[in-house]
Amino acid sequence: MKKYVITACAAVLAAGFIAGCNRGQQQAGFAMPPPLVTVTPAIAQDVPDYLDEIGTGTALQYVSIIPQVTGPVTEIHFTDGADVHKGDLLFTIDPRPYKAALDQAVANQEQSQAAVNFAKLQFQRYTDLLPTKAVSQDDYDTKKNALDLAVAQLEGSNAAVETARLNLEYCTVNSPVDGRAGQHLVDIGTVVSQSSMSGSQGPLVVIQTLDPIYVDFTCAETDLPAVRQHAAEGDLKTLVTLPGDTGDGQEGKLTFIDTQVQNQSGTVKLRATLPNADRHFWPGQWVRVRLILKVEKNAVLIPATAQQIGQTGPYVYVVKDDMIAEQRPITLGQRQGDLLVVESGIKPGERVVTSGQYLVTPGAPVRLPAPAAPAASPQASADAGANP
Repeated sequence: MKKYVITACAAVLAAGFIAGCNRGQQQAGFAMPPPLVTVTPAIAQDVPDYLDEIGTGTALQYVSIIPQVTGPVTEIHFTDGADVHKGDLLFTIDPRPYKAALDQAVANQEQSQAAVNFAKLQFQRYTDLLPTKAVSQDDYDTKKNALDLAVAQLEGSNAAVETARLNLEYCTVNSPVDGRAGQHLVDIGTVVSQSSMSGSQGPLVVIQTLDPIYVDFTCAETDLPAVRQHAAEGDLKTLVTLPGDTGDGQEGKLTFIDTQVQNQSGTVKLRATLPNADRHFWPGQWVRVRLILKVEKNAVLIPATAQQIGQTGPYVYVVKDDMIAEQRPITLGQRQGDLLVVESGIKPGERVVTSGQYLVTPGAPVRLPAPAAPAASPQASADAGANP
């Protein structure tokens, strides 16, 4: 009986040993393959060094049209929101009182001119008679004084005519600039006056010049030295976009740096000027402004998706020629669209992992997707169909 028990135990042990070996072989046969990743080579190209700010559109000219004479508005000659040109007629103020005043002034001017002409004749006669002692020196001086007074009165009449003529011209209100008319702020029949600006009535209309247009924005006082330095070297370019715009934006240039820092915000006001022929930008509208300070030559760029953040800062995985993934710490610069500037850590041409990073182990092998098979030409497809 003991012999049979020993034999059975030996058989069980042998079977367990064989099963364990089989499991080890199975585990060795199912080893995980290297993770699949995609890579993109780093590139080198010129990129801008910039400041991104928020600004608002501002009309190049904002002109409040104020009447220069008092009277009722008799006509409105423009449509609200229309583009107007310098000299275009906007309003007519009742001209009749001013036409009558001009006629009166002209009549006074003619009367004064006649008085001057008569005084000149008398003075000339007394001038001719004075050497003959036919007139006294006092009579001569009296005629000379009468002429001087007549001339002075004529000059006053001339000034009165000019004033009356200007008042009559002011009855037709013209646009002083090219621009866009806002909503008319008075109606026909409204009596306007020179005091409209200070009164509750306000201006007749506001004209705004929209092309070109200003964009006002600010920068932090810590960025002011760089802005001033690069502005001294030449015009600084700006790129302006609206929320939702695609592309680089409308190009303009920096045209103004304020003379002081705002104490409460610690910012400095800047202004850019840009063309706006299509009225894409509007006064008061929020815009994004990119102020280009300089262009960095041959900067190294990688896709933003390659960046990873670790305890010591940003890093990327670089796939070497032997397909081993190396973890590489990097120093980042500014973002350029979907790319990032790498100031140190990567050289142009090195392959960085852009997807699959979470399965990568530093120093371990990785694999890349198989290249796609070239598409068959239409002729090859036809031949294959004809010859199955």
